[in-house]
Amino acid sequence: MTHNAYIIGSGHTKFGRLSDTLEDLIVMAGREALAEAALDPSEIDAVFLGHFNAGLVADGFPSSLILQIDPALRFKPAARCENACASGSAAVHAGLNLMAAGKARNVLVIGVEKMTHRSTPEVTEALASAGYHYDPAETGLSFPQLFALAAEQYMARFGDQMDVLAKIAAKNHANAMRNPLAQMHKEMPYEFCREVSEKNPLIAPPLRLSDCSLVSDGAAAVVLSTDNGAAGSATKRVRFGAAEHVSDFLPLSRRKISDFEGPERAIRTAYDTAGITVDDLDFAEVHDCFTPAELMIYEAMGLAEKGEGARAIETGRVLADGQTPVNLSGGLKAKGHPVGATGVSMHALSYRQLTGQAGDIQRAGAHCGLVFNMGGAAVANYASVLLADRA
Repeated sequence: MTHNAYIIGSGHTKFGRLSDTLEDLIVMAGREALAEAALDPSEIDAVFLGHFNAGLVADGFPSSLILQIDPALRFKPAARCENACASGSAAVHAGLNLMAAGKARNVLVIGVEKMTHRSTPEVTEALASAGYHYDPAETGLSFPQLFALAAEQYMARFGDQMDVLAKIAAKNHANAMRNPLAQMHKEMPYEFCREVSEKNPLIAPPLRLSDCSLVSDGAAAVVLSTDNGAAGSATKRVRFGAAEHVSDFLPLSRRKISDFEGPERAIRTAYDTAGITVDDLDFAEVHDCFTPAELMIYEAMGLAEKGEGARAIETGRVLADGQTPVNLSGGLKAKGHPVGATGVSMHALSYRQLTGQAGDIQRAGAHCGLVFNMGGAAVANYASVLLADRA
């Protein structure tokens, strides 16, 4: 990049079952981000919207809904970005790339999804459209089934991990209890998550309900800027040390899903670009759509060797008071997973961590954070390293 890239403001609605429309959510998050950035909307050069949809809502052309935030945004270029569950990060990267090309100095990015008005089978079908449909063996697989397959492959190689998956779920629910924006404010202790029961049934064996992320509504926003734009005078800003994107094969027949090669390549490349190691991280927000994903991300991050991801939680390293807390927000598992909003949410909450504005989930003295957002079953992989700059 010719100029450094920064986040200078954030917005974030509550996640959950919300009565607000898609337009309402976009406007709320966007206005909050602009206000926090103390930036007049007329100074925005472009807007990007992360939104999966896949038939979940009737809004098939939502990019210009961002312009409803303020009349000064009229005639600004606006585009929707879609890359499955990484649609939010795709929008962030679109903004970064436009600034790197010298075509913008200040960019507004919003991620949004409206899901809870649909039934669970309808949501499952919509999300399954992000799978591979040209192989009869894969066409009928839901995402719970895909990650159940990943868990089975992993455990066939490295032994039973069901206790570990329960510990990951319990950790993230405990973290969400301190996050007022999280969808799930209900403790789910390890003992509950470990056992299959009427309230914790098997969804896709071996995965239990407690191993699966939530169906959610919500929006998040960030204002991106360069050091020759509004970031030059911003009182609070966080710098991108790296922003990397790696795509892998969609068909499962072309790879072994449990290897998580795409996430590892994206994260390790981000470390190299930023000039850091895993030990420099003060926290990470990662894509725990299902608990096996977080377990394998520990290894992709370098917190443990392949097959030893359990050590990251069993030693306490990824706990809220550990050396490298993971998903202080509660993660997708308990904060919620409004698909298009997720990647932007990770960046927005990491910005708040690094500017000392994270409230009860604040990591004291946080200087360096990792964001990892994933689309599909480790297909679209986005990793950002964010660094404290001005707080």
